[in-house]
Amino acid sequence: MSPGEERPAKGGAGPDVSELELLKQRAVERIDAAAERLGALSRAIWSEPELAYEEHRAHRALTRFFELEPPAASWAVQPHYQLATAFRAEWEPPGARAAPRPLQLGFLCEYDALPGIGHACGHNLIAEVGAAAALGVKGALEGLPRPPPVKVIVLGTPAEEDGGGKIDLIEAGAFKNLDVVFMAHPSQENAAYLPDVAEHDVTVKYFGKASHAAAYPWEGVNALDAAVLAYNNMSVLRQQMKPTWRVHGIIKNGGVKPNIIPSYSELIYYFRAPSMKELPVLTQKAEDCFRAAALATGCTVEIKSGAHDYYNVLPNKSLWKTYMENGKKLGIEFISEDAMLNGPSGSTDFGNVSFVVPGIHPYFYIGSNALNHTEQYTEAAGSQEAQFYTLRTAKALAMTALDVIFKPELLERIREDFKLKLQEEELLNTVK
Repeated sequence: MSPGEERPAKGGAGPDVSELELLKQRAVERIDAAAERLGALSRAIWSEPELAYEEHRAHRALTRFFELEPPAASWAVQPHYQLATAFRAEWEPPGARAAPRPLQLGFLCEYDALPGIGHACGHNLIAEVGAAAALGVKGALEGLPRPPPVKVIVLGTPAEEDGGGKIDLIEAGAFKNLDVVFMAHPSQENAAYLPDVAEHDVTVKYFGKASHAAAYPWEGVNALDAAVLAYNNMSVLRQQMKPTWRVHGIIKNGGVKPNIIPSYSELIYYFRAPSMKELPVLTQKAEDCFRAAALATGCTVEIKSGAHDYYNVLPNKSLWKTYMENGKKLGIEFISEDAMLNGPSGSTDFGNVSFVVPGIHPYFYIGSNALNHTEQYTEAAGSQEAQFYTLRTAKALAMTALDVIFKPELLERIREDFKLKLQEEELLNTVK
């Protein structure tokens, strides 16, 4: 029995260096061959932006992409996998060596948009990268006389901008048997990792009493005053916040007419901190500010948390170094490790994924200096120029996945990095 058959989850006995480089070249060529289809997929998603859990057209475009990917019916597609707008597409190389369990590699696609400004975070490109990288790995492995025991899995993960579709899928067991996961996010620079932080969101509702604002204001209890006080309390709190903490919010409802004292107001706030240890500390301080505003105005207050907290993304240095090695071969210029570890960041439900399976979530330049979550970035995400950078990133991910498949020692290091980071996080969370 060969080493690959004894220990399939570690990738098996692989080709020598030159043979592996040839397989990587095949992956690159496969992505290039599908460039037109991939670009059309991205444009279809971009041109009809849909919000979280409502990505029906994007979902259909992606599932049809895999259902029709030649040769016919090569992907096993589950179109409504655990969620209405999630999907799962699987492929295994025919004639793969027998193994107790194949190595399972997951490629993640996002495709929800932002309200009002569409794909200003470039999720159409995230979907394209995930699909393209999976096609590249498939193209490299097809036709091998004795391919390794591996399963290529594409997961369509809706609702990243609001709700946390990946967390829903984690709870449904979708990530249970995956060994390594891959995705990439558009940005203004190429970074193998950025320190995406933990996030908690709340909806705050104040209930007062309506009255005529001119004739008898003393009879009213002003819920808008409570919202304004709460907003100002949060601004004052910033003086005592750590530099790495963030709070930002909006007043969603502040009344209906100036001569009616508002009986209802509503705010939505996001809180962010570098780790899940710090997030509850910031949350408690913020909730005290909300309750103080209610007390000062005589309103009652209701504070409702979002469905899911987003965890901070755990770095996997072995994965990101391998990705950088492959990216540099393709001409990708990465920011320095110091800039990477101390760079600007947001939050993502991929953070939760990084606590259950080793993974990589690099960022990539798309040919524009526009900032995410702006109208200018929406335009950039739909541009033809973005295609070159998007497919180059997909190629680097596919090449990295081939390293994972054929280098058992790399997979071992990835798993060790994952365990160590989990242990560090648990230790952090026990420190008082």
